[in-house]
Amino acid sequence: MPESAKTRLLRWKFNFFPAYRGTGGRITYIADDFREVRVKLPLSWRTRNYVGTIFGGSLYGSVDPILMIMLIHCLGPEFVVWDKAATIRFRRPGKTTLVATFRLDETELDAIRAATAGGDPADRVYDVDLVDAEGVVHASVQKVIYVRRK
Repeated sequence: MPESAKTRLLRWKFNFFPAYRGTGGRITYIADDFREVRVKLPLSWRTRNYVGTIFGGSLYGSVDPILMIMLIHCLGPEFVVWDKAATIRFRRPGKTTLVATFRLDETELDAIRAATAGGDPADRVYDVDLVDAEGVVHASVQKVIYVRRK
């Protein structure tokens, strides 16, 4: 699905927001319906650590807010969405540009709506990998997102 003018503008704003810009990551794509987002994290002087690989804080920081923002847009204003917990597993040193792709499908959104229909909150667990151009996983992030109806 192509980007709309709205999502292009949001991507541009997000990439210039100081807290996100400081991670070194850049959002490269936001689908018009917010069900797919792509993030690129290059190895650069801003993201390089002492030993010449991508700093762990940049790996995590570049993917941290994405799922929460996607769910806020996909579920709408009648839901409260918060990051609850996260873990990161470093698998290989990041020596090149890494990419993370986030996707939400209608089945997942329906499951959230069903789980919260009675007014109870739901914790949803999502996994995302930061991969290089060959698809080799360099870091895996697991996010726990809290969702409830207002």
